[in-house]
Amino acid sequence: MSDNKRVTDIQKFIEKFEPSKFKMLSRGIEVRGIKDLNRSISFAKEVIEKLKLKLVISHSAEMAMYGSFEVNYLQH
Repeated sequence: MSDNKRVTDIQKFIEKFEPSKFKMLSRGIEVRGIKDLNRSISFAKEVIEKLKLKLVISHSAEMAMYGSFEVNYLQH
């Protein structure tokens, strides 16, 4: 996948999901400051599916402690 397509997918996700805080990563973004993590992750997955973005959600117990999850480029 071209770098432009990857950036475009992340931009589309950010525009639709409208995170209040996020950090750019080399592999995607980290969405921070989430109060209802389960609902936010579910909504993020819906956005990705609806827009057919080449992105995947990544989260761990450590990230949950900080109210965050990552949205990363799909590796193939």
